[in-house]
Amino acid sequence: MTMFSRSDRTILGRWFWTVDRTLLSLILALTAVGLIAVAAASPAAAQRLSGLTFKLGDFYFLKRQIMWVGVGMPLMIGVSMMSKPLIRRLAVLGTAACIAALIALPVLGAEVNGAVRWINLGGMQLQPSEFLKPMFIVTTAWILSSRFEDEAMPSFLVSGVLLALVGGLLIMQPDYGQTMLIAAIWVGQAFLAGLGLGAIGMVALAGVGVIALGYFISPHISSRIDRFFTGEGDTYQIDKALDALRAGGLFGTGPGEGQAKFSLPEPHTDYIFAVIGEEFGMIACLAVASLFLAVVIRVFTQLMEEDDPFVTLAAAGLAAQIGLQAFINMGVATSLLPSKGMTLPFISHGGSSFLALCVGTGMLLSLTRRSRFLKSSPFASQMRSAA
Repeated sequence: MTMFSRSDRTILGRWFWTVDRTLLSLILALTAVGLIAVAAASPAAAQRLSGLTFKLGDFYFLKRQIMWVGVGMPLMIGVSMMSKPLIRRLAVLGTAACIAALIALPVLGAEVNGAVRWINLGGMQLQPSEFLKPMFIVTTAWILSSRFEDEAMPSFLVSGVLLALVGGLLIMQPDYGQTMLIAAIWVGQAFLAGLGLGAIGMVALAGVGVIALGYFISPHISSRIDRFFTGEGDTYQIDKALDALRAGGLFGTGPGEGQAKFSLPEPHTDYIFAVIGEEFGMIACLAVASLFLAVVIRVFTQLMEEDDPFVTLAAAGLAAQIGLQAFINMGVATSLLPSKGMTLPFISHGGSSFLALCVGTGMLLSLTRRSRFLKSSPFASQMRSAA
């Protein structure tokens, strides 16, 4: 029995019968997994931080995460009820606001671990780059989709300049990881919009150049890359993450029974995947990875028959953000990628990250709302050919 009848014409009724309930269920499942994972990681995180500022309770971070979920879920549902034109306006205005915040960071920002990425607002820290990601993705989708209405529009140039501006501001923090993530998503969107392989190759070379620049001018970046390729230097973080994963085996030590997590840096954020591995086992890790894969597959499958270029480019980009960010976080925790401070979507503790993901997912749910797909579309045929 459903909550709403098909004849229900209220706002909630129309939303329920047009929203992608499968995608929504996957997001809710990831959020539930996140609460369980933060509960497991919270005692270790609280113990590592207690004494530095004030005494934290064992479940301090779980209580905060529950608060963020309580704020973020209604926010996600509210955004998902917005119309496509409103989503587009929200993204453009949000991109402008986030760029302004990034410009103001050197003056208003607080330095943490050698990087200036956060603005202190009444006892909480706001990270503009987290909110920038979904806003930028939808904005560039709008710019790139304009070429399907007018081929003379310099869509690639305009969006490329915007990418360069955003990338430059992120590198100033410095934050090369977010820069590469956003650039990779833009390349994917541009390819779907018709950018040639030659131009994509040039963008890829530019990305390699940015990484090389970071390697030579940033000791922090060079040390991470050197540790990954040579195994020399301070490998404490990844060693402890691998210890936690080994301790869990296939089925884990059991909820609350993990001990390696107490030596793990950032167990509630960057390395929460290792905590899941220790207490719930490698099978649970594979299940979490499968949930992220299911989100991406669900979105791209639904988009195969989409007739609106803007919707396709925006939704594909938002799904790619979730998938790529999850891949990077899990890759770092398993020593498949160099260390990078990037959260596991919907699972890691964090206010800015979780709320920004809720906004982005709300946009994704809004853009994919429909009662049925159109069966014939030149753009849909083009997308199937590209796939």
